[in-house]
Amino acid sequence: MKLKVYTTDGASSADKDFDLPAYEGNKGLQALKELIVLYQANARQGNASAKTRSEVAGTGKKAFRQKGTGNARSGDRQSPIYVGGGIAHGPKPKDWSKEMNKKTRKLAFSRAVFDKATEGELALIEALTPAEPKTKVFNEVLTKIEPKGKVLLVDGEFSEDIIRAARNIERVHMIDADSLNAWDLVRFDHVLISEKGFEKVLARAK
Repeated sequence: MKLKVYTTDGASSADKDFDLPAYEGNKGLQALKELIVLYQANARQGNASAKTRSEVAGTGKKAFRQKGTGNARSGDRQSPIYVGGGIAHGPKPKDWSKEMNKKTRKLAFSRAVFDKATEGELALIEALTPAEPKTKVFNEVLTKIEPKGKVLLVDGEFSEDIIRAARNIERVHMIDADSLNAWDLVRFDHVLISEKGFEKVLARAK
């Protein structure tokens, strides 16, 4: 598959062939969907908790006498029918985490890389090394390549210069190639990867 490879200054680009896994039809899409659900589920804290009638503070005294009032009979004030009473069927702490085997994870990741590439939302740069470690300088380079949208920067290992230059650009997020996952690829509009970082991504996708 041919991908655009930009020069370090972002001024020009050339098409280059890469041995990227190819998919036809819906192969891998279900695995990708399940993996995205997994990442979102595992991010949930699961600590929502409402007090039942046995946990709220209050007197155990009967609200009013059993007979003769014309009201329905009632117990203590901790009942869910009273303000300040317990919650009926409220949330309790729960573990939302899911698991997935390595083979399915790899398929989902590979499909995410393929989709990003075929949709033209994945581009390569020779190296993420700005002429100066300044936000203004790097932002000019980035604007030439991806003028709009959220951008995910991927490198084998980020230098201090690129971290300093890119960290204050609001639409930019940085992640190293070893930590990149399918959810990262899906949730960003554009992905810009250094050639060194793409070697690692390809090795993981094959």
